[in-house]
Amino acid sequence: MFLRYLRQQREFGYPPLILGKSEEPLPGAMLFEDGRAEPGTATATAATTTSATPESAVAAPDSDGDESSAASLSELRDSVGDCRLCGLHEKRSKLVFGVGNENADLMFIGEGPGADEDRIGEPFVGKAGQLLDKILIAAGIKREDVYITNIVKCRPPGNRDPQPDEVATCNPVLKRQIELVKPRIICALGRFASQTLLKSNDGIGRLRGRWYDHGDIKLICTYHPSACLRNESYKRPVWNDFKMLRDEYRKIRSD
Repeated sequence: MFLRYLRQQREFGYPPLILGKSEEPLPGAMLFEDGRAEPGTATATAATTTSATPESAVAAPDSDGDESSAASLSELRDSVGDCRLCGLHEKRSKLVFGVGNENADLMFIGEGPGADEDRIGEPFVGKAGQLLDKILIAAGIKREDVYITNIVKCRPPGNRDPQPDEVATCNPVLKRQIELVKPRIICALGRFASQTLLKSNDGIGRLRGRWYDHGDIKLICTYHPSACLRNESYKRPVWNDFKMLRDEYRKIRSD
């Protein structure tokens, strides 16, 4: 079982949107109320990152295959059980594994559960999740068609960044989730998820707005919905990123 591998890792010490009238009609138009013209959409650019991995985004090394024994997401969830392999379990209410279409073409990965998610046991159900739902509606993407999870599965106290050992503990689970879902596109929500997946020190402002290769999966980064709730100036670039995501998603779905 992959839990044996995780224990070994611990023993080894491893560490409303500010958008105006669009050039196209959009569902959820109530989000776009300020009456200003929307700028042009950024052009998607294929790119890869070679930046050094930030200390806060250290991921576990590739495993020896123990965790790959889970043949489905439900089996993987059962294997995780009431995980107590890192300190995050001490203050959590519920482990937040992931939710959505197990065969999704599109996968969203955030940082970690917040207070509402910790209470309910499902990712993106609080205010940030409600904003994500509205953006998905505006982009014509059904939430039930996508899969949503986080880098870490338990809430970091005070919503702090996950620590390296916490990321390392959850990494084999996330890796297997991606392998089982087999998404064609991954959208990293926020700085921490973006830096972790891309092994980059660059800020989200530099990482967003272009395409990357994550193995054979296309990956795009954008601001976390919670950042948009704190700073409305992020909402316009988020919408530009989602238009890029929407167009690529439509292209894949039509193949």
